[in-house]
Amino acid sequence: MKKGSIDSIETFGLVDGPGIRTVVFLNGCSLRCKFCHNPEMWQMRETNYTSEEIVRKVLRNKPYFKNGGGVTFSGGEPLLQYDFLLETCKLLKKEDIHIAIDTAGIGLGDYSELLNLVDMVLLDIKHITKEGYIDITCRDYLDRFMEFVKQLNESGKDVWIRQVVVPGIHDNSEYMTNLVKFLKDNIKNIKRVDFLPYHKLGGEKYETLGIPNPYADMPEMDIDRNNELYKKFLEDFEK
Repeated sequence: MKKGSIDSIETFGLVDGPGIRTVVFLNGCSLRCKFCHNPEMWQMRETNYTSEEIVRKVLRNKPYFKNGGGVTFSGGEPLLQYDFLLETCKLLKKEDIHIAIDTAGIGLGDYSELLNLVDMVLLDIKHITKEGYIDITCRDYLDRFMEFVKQLNESGKDVWIRQVVVPGIHDNSEYMTNLVKFLKDNIKNIKRVDFLPYHKLGGEKYETLGIPNPYADMPEMDIDRNNELYKKFLEDFEK
């Protein structure tokens, strides 16, 4: 039985997929997003849960998985623990559990077997141009992201898009127009798009960990402006 590096497990989650969900946060991420609020999960730490142990914890909450609820694997980047995740998902499907993965699409390569098992993907959009992607993530991985998108499209699985909106970067009409085009041209089966306004709730973590915070002086995204952009985005996206 494989073991995974798990940061935490949240029960009764309401924002990481449909219904009530158990959210499993996996350690390890190869991106260094400037707006990240979970820098403590960047490094892969000790393996502390077997696949069977995760399944047992999830099954305790199964009576609450109504209206499409289930388990969501988040992080960090869950795709970096592919073998552990694959084994865990195989066990969960035997128990008829709805599975979602919250991912930036930057894993180890071939995702086809895993995508056959999951029910939906929450896909994090960092930026839609190579220059913007590198600036946000500090990595030149947009091509790798697009390879994941290709396999995701081939799987036919439902997709929820998540876009963090950072002031001065995403909150302008040019980006929004290009985002609509990018999503329509490149990603199939989009069932929902969420705009997540940039916040500074993770700022203290950088101080505690002794990590420089690249957005220490970045103001939080204004909620009203975020909602205004979202309304206009939906009007254009649904045309």
